[in-house]
Amino acid sequence: MESVQAALWVVILLVALALVFDFMNGFHDAANSIATVVSTGVLKPGHAVVFAAFFNLVAIFIFHLSVAATVGKGIVQPGVVDTHVVFGALVGATTWNILTWYYGIPSSSSHALIGGIVGAVIAKSGAGALIAGGIWKTVIFIFVSPLLGFLLGSLMMVAVFWLFRRATPSRVDRWFRRLQLVSAAAYSLGHGGNDAQKTIGIIWMLLIATGYTAAGAPMPPTWVIVSCYLAIAAGTMFGGWRIVKTMGQKITKLKPVGGFCAETGGALTLFLATALGIPVSTTHTITGAIVGVGSTQRASAVRWGVAGNIVWAWIFTIPASAFVAAIAYWVSLQVF
Repeated sequence: MESVQAALWVVILLVALALVFDFMNGFHDAANSIATVVSTGVLKPGHAVVFAAFFNLVAIFIFHLSVAATVGKGIVQPGVVDTHVVFGALVGATTWNILTWYYGIPSSSSHALIGGIVGAVIAKSGAGALIAGGIWKTVIFIFVSPLLGFLLGSLMMVAVFWLFRRATPSRVDRWFRRLQLVSAAAYSLGHGGNDAQKTIGIIWMLLIATGYTAAGAPMPPTWVIVSCYLAIAAGTMFGGWRIVKTMGQKITKLKPVGGFCAETGGALTLFLATALGIPVSTTHTITGAIVGVGSTQRASAVRWGVAGNIVWAWIFTIPASAFVAAIAYWVSLQVF
């Protein structure tokens, strides 16, 4: 009886740690949802985070749990995951999130979590315990999501230029100040729908591994779904202003029309990835879309040095979080 009680307390603590990561995900990635709408002056920062958090939460009613299924069942072979693996994965991902938030670097919470899972699993059982298909589609979309965001953002911008070529700048600005509220809402829906499901997936993985949920269950318990969406929405409400400045001001200067095109291109990318069950980076996606919008004006409109620093952070995210996760896994063996 005591061992069962101890196991239950470990599970409760790990669920709490997962929700802390989820909160940090929303906090860290708030910039993805609000940077463009704040930098264009359409919404004040305080209003923007409440707006984004609301649509993060509304996403619970819109998206199927395809991404949660990929993270929970499609990355690691059955029977490998235990409490030590989950602890290592969450510590690795959370540590990377805190470091990149502190330095104002828009890195990927999603890939930090995937890297954490990979590092902890390899530390326990080697690379053979990973499911190649789930890993590869995640890795491929490291490149696909920003490129697709870039393509859709730039195409949207070109289309808008052509459609409004005879309109006065003041009229265009007036129209797109209103339309950017729609695009920001759509992007926040995509952000909540894809990112909250990653934490749902790892808690689902934990509950299956510890026997608190059947492996054949079609979906995780309702309390897991609701708590994860609430946690990411709460994190967004406390948003990270350091990263907002990088995303909305340092990469390129945006007007409402550019913000609308970047958010719409990014939202379409997230909707597609979520429908396919692929855990993508909302950070990569919106960064690609912002760069795409800026490059349609002129190449010099994009601060390529800032964009290059962001890309380096992308490259290091998975190996860095995997390394920390492996260390955390070994430490956890000594602690519980």
